[in-house]
Amino acid sequence: MRLSSMITAVDLHACGEPGRVITGGVLDVPGGTMFEKKTYLERHADGLRKRMLREPRGYPAANCNLLLPPSDPRADAGFVIMEQVEYPPMSGTNTICVVTTLIETGMVAVVEPVTTLTLDTPGGLVQVEAQVQAGKVKCVTFENVPAFATHLDAKIEVPQLGTVSVDVAYGGMFYVIAEAQPLGLRLSPDEARDVVRAGEMIKVAAREQLPVAHPENPEIQGITIAELTGAPTNPDAVAKNAVIVSTGQLDWNRPATWTGAIDRSPCGTGTCARMAVLYAKGKLGLNEPFPHEGILGTIFTGRLLRETQVGPFRAVVPRLSGRAWITGFAQYVVDPEDPFPEGFTVGDIWGAAMDKPLI
Repeated sequence: MRLSSMITAVDLHACGEPGRVITGGVLDVPGGTMFEKKTYLERHADGLRKRMLREPRGYPAANCNLLLPPSDPRADAGFVIMEQVEYPPMSGTNTICVVTTLIETGMVAVVEPVTTLTLDTPGGLVQVEAQVQAGKVKCVTFENVPAFATHLDAKIEVPQLGTVSVDVAYGGMFYVIAEAQPLGLRLSPDEARDVVRAGEMIKVAAREQLPVAHPENPEIQGITIAELTGAPTNPDAVAKNAVIVSTGQLDWNRPATWTGAIDRSPCGTGTCARMAVLYAKGKLGLNEPFPHEGILGTIFTGRLLRETQVGPFRAVVPRLSGRAWITGFAQYVVDPEDPFPEGFTVGDIWGAAMDKPLI
């Protein structure tokens, strides 16, 4: 048997959202910072992301993280986040999965009942506290990068939907946020197809009409993700959301190419962006718990710790708590005769009726 490029990974989910973590097979990536490493992968080594996220090794809702030595000496570990169409600077669910992997596989020193870690991410250093009992991670709490709102109650024109009122905020990536009820949606699992369609349409329209860039890193620019919000169905939550993660490019002239998947969790950075909007509107104060429900009824709990400033924007530093569970361990390989070494996509579940697989 001739195999190459063996990748060792841990598979997990954080409150429903899958978050594969690569633990072996990639020694390091060129770049002086984790953001530079992310950029290198994006521009010169994107085959790894495709191989791990597309079929037959992945599927539309999958995410993957590459563990790397930290670039910052203050950090215990570094990682780069890979999603279907982008490399986000920061992700809450993926952070929770990475921390759970580091601790439960013994890759870092573990202290019970609380293990503290500093992670080096493309979005900056992230401080983590993990509640550990008998070697098992019961809860991961991290202080996220500053979150801030750039647009409040902005009106955009969306084909087929008309005028939609939206907010735009950064929680680790730029979100466009809209209420589900005016769109006739309840954010229930049986409405997932309609939620994805509306979210992708709003995202593309907002990206065109409301350009944004991070004032401290202009390479982080553009709205890349949509979030629909509504009333909670879980009595322990105060709000509910459905975050739509793109799985391919949207073409207005080809409705069959609206492609996306709902984040199965309450979404970490989406929760942080939502809290930043509520704070800017005076509807959420500092140190108020914000239990946020996802499409499956699971909850992440957020809290705003303090105010700060990011360029011209009044920002807040959010904290988020959630949990992940390991579902398996795997070794992924490439057979040199495999006709699809970087995987493939097909329009039946990826939503794109194209003549060739997505790139």
